[in-house]
Amino acid sequence: MSDDPEDGMLGWDESVFRDEHVFEIDYVPEAFDHRESQLQTLQYALRPAVRGSRPLNVMVRGPPGTGKTTAVQKLYGELGNQPGVRTVRVNCQVDSTRYAVFSRVFEEIFEYEPPSSGISFKKLFGQVAERIADEDEVLVVALDDVNYLFYEGEASDTLYSLLRAHEAHEGARVGVIVVSSDLDLDVIEELDGRVQSVFRPEEAYFPAYDLGEIVDILQNRIDVGFREDAVSTTVLDKVAELTDEAGDLRVGIDVLRRAGLHAESRASKTVEPEDVDAVYEEAKHIHLSRSLGALAENERTLVETVAENDGDQAGDVYDSFHDETGLGYTRYTEIVNKLDKLGLIEAEYEELEGRGRSRTLRLAHDPDTVREQL
Repeated sequence: MSDDPEDGMLGWDESVFRDEHVFEIDYVPEAFDHRESQLQTLQYALRPAVRGSRPLNVMVRGPPGTGKTTAVQKLYGELGNQPGVRTVRVNCQVDSTRYAVFSRVFEEIFEYEPPSSGISFKKLFGQVAERIADEDEVLVVALDDVNYLFYEGEASDTLYSLLRAHEAHEGARVGVIVVSSDLDLDVIEELDGRVQSVFRPEEAYFPAYDLGEIVDILQNRIDVGFREDAVSTTVLDKVAELTDEAGDLRVGIDVLRRAGLHAESRASKTVEPEDVDAVYEEAKHIHLSRSLGALAENERTLVETVAENDGDQAGDVYDSFHDETGLGYTRYTEIVNKLDKLGLIEAEYEELEGRGRSRTLRLAHDPDTVREQL
């Protein structure tokens, strides 16, 4: 060990990172290991698009943090270099209605946003379909987190419009990739019969990574994102085990980034186990944080109301919610059902003496943690 007190300490212009972007949510890694068969399914389904034909549709399913979105982005990166193929990825957490989905597609195709009002869906849809037909392009739309369309009751109408585009506008060729992280959602079963008859997708399932795979993937991120010797095998193993417990690779990637920043705050040239311990509590809530961040204002208000009235009857919670928002009971029930499906609250029926069955609303997470994330 050096006697120099400055040894091992960062200077003002130094960093433990080689490329911090490697640990951000939108990073697409060059090496995408342990998903070869899933990528082959996607490539098989979309290969006709390169030849100018309508591709096969694909259903991508798996738990959160298993590489589904990254696989689509990798494939889109390859297709983007192919003439005559137009790719659009829609984040359905953000765009959760049919109109919003087609507005996003419109924006990607025309490179400007459609008017926020005064244009009907029929006209919006027509302009999209006519453009790809006129340009002789094949359009591939990925509905990422499609489960949000189901929560809003918009999935069947959205898919129907996309899948029937060629009937309404001759020459319009559209393929659809649906991506769902809700393992309790039976995508096909929940669609209208009119959609089921035309939506017969190839399936690609993304299982949770095992511990060995997690180590491989995190090691790759470390090699690319950190300076040499900044992260030891001991730290890697610790982060991998925490990631395996969480069941979400994104937790491990976020832990590495936060631990690196924490090491820098200590002016250390290396990331130590103490840095991992210091940041894990925040990083492990990444899925909760993103779920809450995607909610509309009234939905966030209901989460806050349930936090304040945890364990109360649905009717009592509604009284407080109505005082805050002025919304009616029907819309309140729709939001309750959505939050229940998202795993943010638990809405369970109980038998009440003299009152029949009533739902009790509870947070699915620690109330203090939810308030903190909100």
